[in-house]
Amino acid sequence: MKAPAYLDDDQIERLAELLEQRAVPFKGFNLEALDGYLSALAVGPETVPFEQWQVAVWGTPPRWKDDEERLQVEALLQGHWNMVSQRVRHGDDDLPDHLAPLLWLPEDPEQEQDDELDVGRDWAFGFFRGAELSEIAWDKWLDEHEWVDEIFLRLDRLASGEIIGEDPDQPGEAVSYRERLEVIASLPGMLADLHHLRIDALTPREPIRREATPDRNAPCPCGSGKKYKKCCGAV
Repeated sequence: MKAPAYLDDDQIERLAELLEQRAVPFKGFNLEALDGYLSALAVGPETVPFEQWQVAVWGTPPRWKDDEERLQVEALLQGHWNMVSQRVRHGDDDLPDHLAPLLWLPEDPEQEQDDELDVGRDWAFGFFRGAELSEIAWDKWLDEHEWVDEIFLRLDRLASGEIIGEDPDQPGEAVSYRERLEVIASLPGMLADLHHLRIDALTPREPIRREATPDRNAPCPCGSGKKYKKCCGAV
């Protein structure tokens, strides 16, 4: 089975059912956590091969009925990966509906909801699990780019449900439902920013080639007839 460019509604439902049956009971991911997990891999500082990242998806690797079933499931995972890889190329304003993050929201998200409703928690949990696969490289980005650290802080609020103040030993402030929605709405833009950083980090840099410096007592290459030290080499 060839991996689709993105998952249609039926394929999303099929993958969600598989995860609920074969992954969640064994400490694997549900669909929302998988979406966050693959998002971290798509924008991360290192490329993680399929054989490595799919292990954590299931918790305990399942035994499939036969090779055909295994290949069908792997095609769904690759299709989800393809979908996420396309998503991160778009920002908040131009993201197609079929590439939107796969996370649960109430039928009417704008209607007032109980602040105990932890929307986005599983997505953020999955994202951090994905980041763990390249922990050292992510730490380097966090040290070098303050705005990346800010993204992690916002996602941590979804995962933990708390806003930690300046004193980490003090209880944090609970994240409200509205604050969760704000973070969720900004996910495409944050992922696009991380994607641009990844592309920039992985783009080879052309080395600057410098001409060999003439001996100080050699004739200056500019053609003045003077020694280099008395002409272009003068400090």
